Amino acid sequence: MGLFEKEISIPIDSTILKGNLDIPEGARAIVIFAHGSGSSRFSPRNRYVAEVLIKAGLATLLFDLLTEDEERIDMFTAEYRFNIELLADRLIKVTDWITKNNATKDLRVGYFGASTGAAAALIAAARPEAIRTVVSRGGRPDLAESALPKVNVPTLLIVGGYDEPVIELNEDALRKIPDTTEKELKIVPGATHLFEEPGKLEEVSNLAKDWFIKHLLV
Repeated sequence: MGLFEKEISIPIDSTILKGNLDIPEGARAIVIFAHGSGSSRFSPRNRYVAEVLIKAGLATLLFDLLTEDEERIDMFTAEYRFNIELLADRLIKVTDWITKNNATKDLRVGYFGASTGAAAALIAAARPEAIRTVVSRGGRPDLAESALPKVNVPTLLIVGGYDEPVIELNEDALRKIPDTTEKELKIVPGATHLFEEPGKLEEVSNLAKDWFIKHLLV
């Protein structure tokens, strides 16, 4: 399978965000990743999931929600990582860029959000011109609470079985997403918040892959 791989720079307002774009030959859809607080496009967990999706024929974009200067500041102050409105705004603008870029403009779009990035993805997905589907890994949907009743795209929430506080947050979020929307909560037994236990991230990846194939390719 041919693969287009490129490190890209995405102009957002007065800033430039860095990303890694992978497009398998014949791809018909792309998954944009929104990473969690304190992470980046080099997150080994998201990179692992992305590789599974690429093998399934899906294009992926992993990008940094913050600039390098913002990341340096955030390491000491944490002032950006929980600014969900800022992160969601950047995700929306990156999505708009993807839908206009020559290499990606014809691809169907889905989101994969982790931790706080999942909240940004849900806020972005709640807008009228929303993308097609969202998958959340160990997400904090409570940080997108006001947007949840407006989410009308198929949404999969994945949580580790040992991540009890986050399970409760996701159960509550599932109730707030409209019943007219296809929605599901999958609990991975024996997994903690980061799915570091043997085989657990593979389970997450396969759940995400099957969901994206169903809602982006079928």
